[in-house]
Amino acid sequence: MRIGAFELNEPLPELKDPHAFAMVRPWVDVGSVGTLTLNRLERFMGSKELGRLARPGTFFDFTRYRPNMRLVDGKREIKIPNSIIRYAITEDGPDYLFLHLMEPHSNGEDYTDSILEVMNHFNIKRYCRLGAMYDAVPHTRPLLVTGSLGDVQQKRPVANFKIRQSTYQGPTTIMNLLSEGIEKADIESINFMVHLPQYVQLEEDYAGTSRMIEVLSSVYDNIPADLAPVRRGQRQYRELNSSLERNTELKTLIQQMEAYYDAQLDSEDASSSPTKEPATTTQLSPEIEKFLSELGGQLDSDPDE
Repeated sequence: MRIGAFELNEPLPELKDPHAFAMVRPWVDVGSVGTLTLNRLERFMGSKELGRLARPGTFFDFTRYRPNMRLVDGKREIKIPNSIIRYAITEDGPDYLFLHLMEPHSNGEDYTDSILEVMNHFNIKRYCRLGAMYDAVPHTRPLLVTGSLGDVQQKRPVANFKIRQSTYQGPTTIMNLLSEGIEKADIESINFMVHLPQYVQLEEDYAGTSRMIEVLSSVYDNIPADLAPVRRGQRQYRELNSSLERNTELKTLIQQMEAYYDAQLDSEDASSSPTKEPATTTQLSPEIEKFLSELGGQLDSDPDE
């Protein structure tokens, strides 16, 4: 069955009060945190493919998203990059759509309209976008997660999770048309963003994935916290510690990040407690100020929008 630009497998499932989890690659999927999180949720819930774009070349430039050549039983096959939708039916909560979305290079309005058509067809109740961005944070501290919950209540508090309302103005991604469409359709919208250390840049960051699942489990009863790949993430960052022992300059930079990180948390704690003395402001060195300035240029696309 064709809905918008998507070809969906029939018979279409009947979904109960469905929620949609979405990631957008490569825009806010650094460390593949969004991809890894969806993959783990899908395996846990036993998801099935619902459909994909009928003609992905309408939206994607294949000199930028390269097709992949592989041999299958001695024959060459080409795997074309695509946006894929999967679904899962649960017994103890809402059903789910999992949207593995790629940022379009052309016909962006038609692309986002097609995604909205699919969501409206299944009467999606809540849209949850997952992602990660690089930031001036140290890998030696709990990774910060920011986001918005609207009227959604957490089942339990999570440390280092901050509710933030974006005030960004400037260049952004066409995918924010999807956010506007969701708002106009009165679909509940929440989002979570893990902040990863910019100097690490792992292709698959399992510490970031663990933090994302930890936050999701504080909102969804049927997402267990032990689904998070905690040990794998800890092992990745321990190996990083070994390599940093030989880099004195980076070790100094990280120490300054730690001081800045701790001061920011102390400042937030002080502002929320009228009986606590305000924290002393930590001054950053010229080196880290330069690092932050260079990083700012990479974040102009406003991933929190």
